[in-house]
Amino acid sequence: MPETRPITYRDAGVDIDAGDELVERIKPAVRRSMRPEVLGGLGGFGALVEVPLDRYRRPVMVSGTDGVGTKLRLAIETGRHDTIGIDLVAMCANDVVVQGAEPIFFLDYYATGRLQVSVAERVIKGIVEGCLQAGCALVGGETAEMPGMYEGDDYDLAGFCVGLVEKDGIIDGSAARAGDVVIGLASSGPHSNGYSLIRRLLATTGATPATEVDGQPLYDLLLAPTRIYVKSVLAALAAVPVHGIAHVTGGGPTGNIPRSLPDGVEAVIAERHWPRQPVFDWLQQAGRIERDEMHRTFNCGLGMTLFVPPADADRALEVLRGAGERASIVGELRAGDRGVVIER
Repeated sequence: MPETRPITYRDAGVDIDAGDELVERIKPAVRRSMRPEVLGGLGGFGALVEVPLDRYRRPVMVSGTDGVGTKLRLAIETGRHDTIGIDLVAMCANDVVVQGAEPIFFLDYYATGRLQVSVAERVIKGIVEGCLQAGCALVGGETAEMPGMYEGDDYDLAGFCVGLVEKDGIIDGSAARAGDVVIGLASSGPHSNGYSLIRRLLATTGATPATEVDGQPLYDLLLAPTRIYVKSVLAALAAVPVHGIAHVTGGGPTGNIPRSLPDGVEAVIAERHWPRQPVFDWLQQAGRIERDEMHRTFNCGLGMTLFVPPADADRALEVLRGAGERASIVGELRAGDRGVVIER
């Protein structure tokens, strides 16, 4: 039967009023993340950010974009929406700082079939918290309500981060050399990688929110937000020469550390030199996962690595630990072409 009354956008499943309400709710939180370079507030068609030329002579923009993978599925299923935004910022900002850049601003994209203002507010407040940890401003984003694209209460997230670095301060790994010390920064858990496998293991083992690992709820360990290393790494960069940095993200140590090495240089690191949380032992045992597969799927406790000259290693450790990191010397760079060798 044809419609007998005027049709509104809300009839089609899109609630403009809910979107407006969300913007008003998040404005106070977003203001907390502002930096002096940001011109204007939320609501414009584009965000205006001034390059601080009083601090940079030849500024180069470094950009990064990412999501949180299927960790988001676990957050939705358990109703834990408060920290997944931290993960979103971390996955982008940690990539930007690896190039030596200071993250300046961040934007988010939140898409759902039916906008639940209270859920979206919790997610975005988590994004603000991530921005505060990374020192960047949340300058805007997009909330897309798309009925028919997403089922039920599902939503998706994407993030975009832009940082600045002096042109002569770019870190691309080309300065790394045999003899450099590899400093490892501990992760806070699986971060935001390997969750398709994690969710399969949860299903096959019958794990529930009541399941514990080493006296802690398993789901708490799996949903611990990704650690944001920005401020501690920037402090290290200001204190000592850093020849290369690797963010241990999707692909694990095996896939990421070689990305920051020049030809003819390999990293030799030892698992016994960094803390490995019990959650990784649970995952390995639950799936009977082989050691090499663990290292190319999960960070296995190692969230980021820095390559520094041996003479500067103690100072680097002092600065990183002073910034709150669990930092340790995990190996060294040697002449070779094996990428990374992970000893026990």
